[in-house]
Amino acid sequence: MGNNSRRRIIKSIFWSVCGACLAIALLGIFSGFPESALALKRNPAIDPTSSVHLTMGNPSQATTSLQNPTNYLMLKRTYALSYNRDRGGPNWVSWQLNSSWLGRVQRTEDWNADLSLPSGWDLISPSSYKGSGYDRGHMIPSDDRTKNTRDNSETFQMTNILPQAPDNNRGAWVELEKYARELVRKGNELYIIAGGVGQKGKIARGKVVVPARTWKVIIVLERPGEGVSGVNSNTRTIAVDMPNENGISQDWQQFKTSIDKLEADTGYDFLSAVPSDIQSAIESRVDGEITFFNSRNIFGIGIFVLVAALVAIGLYKFKQRLGL
Repeated sequence: MGNNSRRRIIKSIFWSVCGACLAIALLGIFSGFPESALALKRNPAIDPTSSVHLTMGNPSQATTSLQNPTNYLMLKRTYALSYNRDRGGPNWVSWQLNSSWLGRVQRTEDWNADLSLPSGWDLISPSSYKGSGYDRGHMIPSDDRTKNTRDNSETFQMTNILPQAPDNNRGAWVELEKYARELVRKGNELYIIAGGVGQKGKIARGKVVVPARTWKVIIVLERPGEGVSGVNSNTRTIAVDMPNENGISQDWQQFKTSIDKLEADTGYDFLSAVPSDIQSAIESRVDGEITFFNSRNIFGIGIFVLVAALVAIGLYKFKQRLGL
């Protein structure tokens, strides 16, 4: 083989390699690598003490230790969660919701296995729910993260998903999600925790537990940015506990409960960062129910008692004058 032939072969190989590299680079650009599961895996770890999504506390005291596979803390940019390897899903997901997280981005539908799980753990894939009869139910909803595509994409990681009966997921659950965003559009800031409890079966060849009920806790702050300091004994809280089955009511208000009751059922401490006296005041209430003797309406009760006493005295004196 002559020198010219060898040069032509070397040039051909060189330009082929260059072409392949260019093709890979272009594929990466146009296929959206920055929004992919691989890119999300490369995110730097977030310090638990600085995660805004754990402002109200770490409900189960989850940790990042590999020795804690049933209560494994995972911190994303857009939410925090406790993952349960043995149940194939989250114990709970916690997130902040205010106007800064909302925009006009459409659902990315970027369903993906969470590659940031520890090596050797089963990866639940988007197809794992196929044929199960259950929806891939978001804990933090896609519509709570519409500022940009990256944030929205992160809600489609399977570590944010639980099996939900269609009537649960598409009915009362989604209606409460909409109501929460309405509160934000009115100027409130919310801190939300959601998850499942109990077991009614398994799917994905036994890798994913179907919860018997789904629950949610919402803390409503009227002044955004105050965090724990903005929580007082009058702070509104919403807690719901819904059967994870078809045929249930589509009205989320039918499933309201107290935080105390949810804590008893789950074993979690939902507001662990809030002073204990304030926790006691707000966790025993059911949203919307009237409790007479609390700081919110004690003044009104006092006025009512005073007016009733004056009326009674007036009637008594009137009767005396009439000689009755």
